[in-house]
Amino acid sequence: MLLYTMSALENIIEFKSSPQIKEKLTSYSIAKKFKEGDVILNENVHIKSIPIVISGSLKVLRTEDDGREILLYYIKSGESCIMSFLGGMHHETSKVKAIAEEDLEVLFLPIEKVSSLIKEYPEWLDYIFRMYHKRFEELLEVVNAVAFKKVDQRLLDLLHKKADLNQTKIIAVTHEQLANELGTARVVVSRLLKQLEEAGELELGRNKITLL
Repeated sequence: MLLYTMSALENIIEFKSSPQIKEKLTSYSIAKKFKEGDVILNENVHIKSIPIVISGSLKVLRTEDDGREILLYYIKSGESCIMSFLGGMHHETSKVKAIAEEDLEVLFLPIEKVSSLIKEYPEWLDYIFRMYHKRFEELLEVVNAVAFKKVDQRLLDLLHKKADLNQTKIIAVTHEQLANELGTARVVVSRLLKQLEEAGELELGRNKITLL
């Protein structure tokens, strides 16, 4: 497991000037595997470790008081959740929920090791800032989409994101799942999907959607 994780880190995280940081990450952390749909992090729980995705991907969502959810961003190989960094370092509970978008392996770095790595390796701090910048831009996209885009365009954008993430035009997803990620009702998604199919944008199947 250690050799596999080291090899994966070599490919996905660039710490060329300080290769020792990869050894520290693997010695400090615990690697775990998850199945599609598994909850990696729940809201309102104390953050004890930082997830770094080794393979696969997960989605980060925010749940409102009325139970509606909205997708904030995806975390892919080599990336981490900046919300976990910030919450863990300030001893706060999680404000988001993270769910496996597909089968994945995650490296969990204990929160107490984050600060020591920052002091010892400037590259680690640069990695955190790069993740912060990426997530900030993605959150701006979410705000822009909710404020200015119609739901049908947001739905089509989400489907294309999923296709790019999984590198396939055939997306295994239910109308309910899409509705949850968009923060809308299932009947709305079903109606819009039918309209998009009639417009030649996609083809509907049983629990799957094919982009055309």
